Formats: sequence, C-alpha cells, structure tokens
Amino acid sequence: MDRHFRTDLAAEQRELTPGSGRLEGVRASSETRDGFEVTTVEILDERGENALCKPAGKYVTLGLEPLIGRASDAFEDAASLLAELIRELLPGDSGKGTLVAGLGNDEMTPDAVGPLAVNSVIATRHLKRGMPEDFAGFSTVSAVKPGVLGATGIESAELLRSACKAADPSRLIAVDALASASLERLCRTVQLTDAGIVPGSGVGNDRAAVNTKSLGLPVLAIGVPTVVDASAFSDSPDAAGMFVTPRDIDSSVRDVAKLIGYGINLALHEGLTVADIDMLKS
Repeated sequence: MDRHFRTDLAAEQRELTPGSGRLEGVRASSETRDGFEVTTVEILDERGENALCKPAGKYVTLGLEPLIGRASDAFEDAASLLAELIRELLPGDSGKGTLVAGLGNDEMTPDAVGPLAVNSVIATRHLKRGMPEDFAGFSTVSAVKPGVLGATGIESAELLRSACKAADPSRLIAVDALASASLERLCRTVQLTDAGIVPGSGVGNDRAAVNTKSLGLPVLAIGVPTVVDASAFSDSPDAAGMFVTPRDIDSSVRDVAKLIGYGINLALHEGLTVADIDMLKS
C-alpha cells in the first residue's frame, strides 16, 4: 500500500522520496559540526521543487542528539552552533534591524514553539532608540507574536506585513512548529531555511506564506517538528488527518524554544554569551 506522510522537513522528504540519491534539481550533504549532525538539502530549480514538493532554497537540519542526551555543555554548544547556522543562512545585512516572529498558538503546546522562542529573544529596538549610547553594542531587534487566524481573524502574513511597516527591519526570522513523519525527530531536529514558511502546512491547514515574496524582505524560517502524522505508524483509516505528539511535549517544547531564542540572540547580538542572556532574561 502506498503511504504518504506529511513532513515539513526537507531532509526527511528527500529520504522518503523514491530514488532520493539521484533526484534532479536537488543537492544534499551531511557533516558533523561540534558533535552535532548537520544536513543540508538545496532545492535548486523547478525539478527539485516538484521532486520534494517544497519551494527552492537551502534547508539546513541540525540534529540535537547530544543535547537530548544531556551531554556536558550541550546547551551552550547547540546554541552556539545554531547561531553559526543562522548567520550563515540569514539573508541580507542587519541594516535597519531584524524582526523575529513567533508563529503559532501559545495556548496549544505543540504549536507554541514560535511564541515561546520569542520569549527568550532580546528585543532592543526601543532601547537603542531611547538610549543609543548604552545599547550601541547590540543589534536592532524587534519581536512579535502574530497569533493564529482562528483567534485573531487576521492572517499571520498580514499582521507581519504591518509589523514590518512599523519596525522597518532589513530582514525577518520566523519561528514555527513543524510536522514530521518520524517519531525520532520530534523536538530533536531544528530546520533552518531561506525559503520561508507556510504556517499550518504540515498539518494540512495551509495559511498565507511568510516569505520574501509576501513580505518584500529576506526571510529565514526556523522550525522544530512537534507532531507526527499518525499514518506513519498506523494502517487504520482513522489515522488519516490525525497527528500525535509526545507525552513530555510541554518540557520538550520549552527546552527547544529556549534553544532557538538563545541561538537567535547569539547570532544577532555579537559578543553575547549564554550566561549573558541568562542574566538579561532573568
């Protein structure tokens, strides 16, 4: 029986696609950096888009196994590596600043990665405007939680367009929860892409895209899979449209959202350390 699973992860989609080793329009590589596995999938053209059903762009996946295993200094190492990957992928220059958007619903734990990550982001736009000399060493960062359409009645992309008009950033970082086809990847993988994101697409609830085309500025999307398509491990017809999340999702989402927030801080505010962020956010 042919089984099709939803996944937002380009690396996983490539693994699930027949003939993945020779897909036209797709380039992939893997490496180990600071003890963490980093996989890069580049969708080069329309052939690659059709093969993986994702827009062209670069997709970088960071595996968090050392962090899950509670290895010594794993959080600091993971946050530092994530910051490096963000700097490598983040398009444009800081110029007028960076807007960080926490997409999702903070009242639904598996969908709360974005809003919780924003809670750890150090927003400085107002401080630099009010006390420029005191905060000269910080980048200009603003943050927003646009909520979800069902609660606000407004598409996230529409709210972000308004936020961009108000804050006038040079670029945007969007953080959101994703869907996976593998239980092993839940809250253990971070995907970064310069292709933007379509909120809700992983669970079949597609909203307006958040990308360079819709917002008119460079966009980096960061996501973590928090739910898995039940069809991946059940033949029951009732599994269609059902998504499963781990029992410890509350603590897992808090931990990975904090990691993303800290990684963004380290990437945007040059010279900061994890200890500095702990102090500033305490």
